[in-house]
Amino acid sequence: MSKNGNDSFGARLKAAERRSGLEKKENSAEKEDAVEQSLPGLALRAGAEMLSALIVGVAIGWELDHWLKTRAVFLILFALMGGGAGVLNVWRLVKSIDGK
Repeated sequence: MSKNGNDSFGARLKAAERRSGLEKKENSAEKEDAVEQSLPGLALRAGAEMLSALIVGVAIGWELDHWLKTRAVFLILFALMGGGAGVLNVWRLVKSIDGK
């Protein structure tokens, strides 16, 4: 194929990407605006990650204590583990945002 044919294909490909909305944005200012718009959503997700992990940990600990008729041994243990899992999930979320 000649160079002219490759240029024509590239132009048609870019036009198709633009029409379908798949065109890559190269402007860093637009990228920053997209991140700023999604910050409330990310904060809500981080809070939900922390809360859900803690609730699951407390529920498992409470049920184990009730089933084994122990005091709050498993409740404390699983609450700490659930809190740690929540922090780990939020850390992964923040790290994935930083890597973009």
